[in-house]
Amino acid sequence: MPITHLTRNRETYYLHSGVSKTGKTRYWFAQASDGDLVDAIPEGYEVYENPESQVFLRKIVPQLITQIEVAAVQKGLERYAPGQNCLVDVEKQYIVIYHADHTKLDPHDLPSSLHPLSTFFHGYIKVMRFTLVDEIDRTFHAERWCFRGSIDNWIDLHTSGSVGKLTDLVKKFSPHFGQESFFELF
Repeated sequence: MPITHLTRNRETYYLHSGVSKTGKTRYWFAQASDGDLVDAIPEGYEVYENPESQVFLRKIVPQLITQIEVAAVQKGLERYAPGQNCLVDVEKQYIVIYHADHTKLDPHDLPSSLHPLSTFFHGYIKVMRFTLVDEIDRTFHAERWCFRGSIDNWIDLHTSGSVGKLTDLVKKFSPHFGQESFFELF
């Protein structure tokens, strides 16, 4: 049975393999269900879907962030930012929160002839991240994404309470997602 992955957008991808110019085996995901399909994930690898619903086979990366911490952020977003359509991703020592990009066109507003392109219009933008600063005490530092064209980078939140326990940070900052008050956080 070939390895498949169903994305958040309900699209099925199949794991393929081939040989590179240097003779090494390479892997990729594609929607085509024909070709050299792979029946097992190679040892030391995992399937990863990024916030844009792109699917990759990548080496297993040791995580500093626990699954309990990720679940706490997800539950906090559901509670303190209901209806904001956020995704949570982990990158090394960071928990990154993505918010639905409402500046893109809604696929339901497109003519039916363009519906096959609708996945192009579903996007997420990074808005906040929590950086693990103390592995023993499990404390984090909150940063938000700066949307100024000349900066486009993470900026520290120098407000009181920007360093602390993850659940406290999620409770403090999540209500600002999708609100004008988000841009006042710095």
